[in-house]
Amino acid sequence: MSRIAKNPVAVPKGTDVNLQGQFLKVNGSKGSLEHEVHADVQVVFDDGILTFAPRKETKESNALAGTTRAIVSNMVTGASKGFERKLTLVGVGYRAQVQGTTLNLTLGFSHPVNFVIPQGITIETPSQTEVIVKGADKQKVGQIAANIRAYRPPEPYKGKGVRYANEVIIMKEVKKK
Repeated sequence: MSRIAKNPVAVPKGTDVNLQGQFLKVNGSKGSLEHEVHADVQVVFDDGILTFAPRKETKESNALAGTTRAIVSNMVTGASKGFERKLTLVGVGYRAQVQGTTLNLTLGFSHPVNFVIPQGITIETPSQTEVIVKGADKQKVGQIAANIRAYRPPEPYKGKGVRYANEVIIMKEVKKK
C-alpha cells in the first residue's frame, strides 16, 4: 500500500466532513469543498479521522489511494485554515490595486491589465507592489497566482516582473560584445 495513503487525515474541530458513497464534502470556516473519490479507493470516516485504502491490489489503485489522501488532506486544511500565495511586483512603475472584483495591474505595457477575480478567491494588495491570493482550494489559489505571474514573468537580466515572494531569480551576466 502507498506510504502516503497509510497516514490518516485528522479532521480538526469546527470542520464537518460528509461522506456519501464516493462523494466527499468538507465544510469549514474558510469555505466548502467537494470531491468525488475514484471507485478504486475506499474512504472510511469515523471519530474525526479519515482513512484511505485501495480496493484492488494494483499499482494504479495504490497510486490513486495516495493521491486521494493528499487531495482530501488539502481539502481539510483549506476548509479550516485556507491557503495563500504572495506575489511581488519588481520594476519601476509596476503597481497592483484591487477594485471590486478586478485586480488592476500596471506592468509596463501600453495598457493596464485587468484580472477578473474568480468566485471563492480573495485577492489583497497590502502595498502597491504586493499581491496576496487567498482561498480554500489549494489548486485554485496556485493556478490564479500562476495566471497573474504569467502576465509578466521575471526576466533574468534585471529581475523585473511578477514573482512569487519566496522565488529566487538567477540573474544572468550582461550580454557582452
